[in-house]
Amino acid sequence: MTEQTPATPPARSLAEEVATEPTAVLGETDAVALGTLVWEPALDRPDLLAEPVRDAVADLALRDPDAASQVLVAEIDPDLADTAAMTEAYELPPEASANCVLVAGRRAGEERVAACVVRATTRTDVNTAVRRILDVRKASFWPMEQAVAASGMEYGGITPVGLPAGWRLLVDSRVATGHAIIGSGVRRSKLLVPGEVLAALPGAQVVEGLGQPVG
Repeated sequence: MTEQTPATPPARSLAEEVATEPTAVLGETDAVALGTLVWEPALDRPDLLAEPVRDAVADLALRDPDAASQVLVAEIDPDLADTAAMTEAYELPPEASANCVLVAGRRAGEERVAACVVRATTRTDVNTAVRRILDVRKASFWPMEQAVAASGMEYGGITPVGLPAGWRLLVDSRVATGHAIIGSGVRRSKLLVPGEVLAALPGAQVVEGLGQPVG
C-alpha cells in the first residue's frame, strides 16, 4: 500500500495573512501592528471615537467584554481617511479595509435604510442584492449631507458600529471572517475589528455576494 502524502493547504497571499493576522507590538501592552499603524483597544481611547461609536463600544463591553476587547483603534491623518489614500500612506493591503455605505429605498411611503459593509476591493451590489433585501423598487446611495446628519458621524468615517436603531446592517460574507479596517465615526482614526464581531452586531445580516468584484 502506497503511503499518501497529506495534501498541502493552498498558500494564502500576503494580503490575506496581513488582513487576518495583525501582529503584536513589542513593549506595548494589547497593541498590534497592521501596515505602519499601531492599534490599541478602542475602550482605552474613547477620544478617537464619534459619540455613537463610543456608546456602541461601551454597550458591547457590557454585553460581551471579550468581543469589545477585540475592537481596536488607530489614529490617522484625517486628510488620509479615504481608503485609497490611507492604504498607500500606511502600507496597508486593499483587502484589509472594508467600506460602509448607506443605501435607501422607499416602499409605500416608508424609507428603508441599510448600511452595507463590503471589502474595499469590491463594490456594493445596490441594484440587485440591496434592493431585494430592502424590498423596494429602487435603491440608491444616500447623499453625503443626509448620511452625515442621520448617522451622527463624519463623512469618510461612517461605520457599522453605532448605527441608529431601525437601520438594516448588511455585511458581505467576505467581511464576516478575518479582520477589517472600518471607520470610527470620525476621519482622524480607524477601527480594526474581527469580522465575527461585525457579523454579531445588533441587526447584522451576513449576505453572500453583497460585494461584487470591481471591473
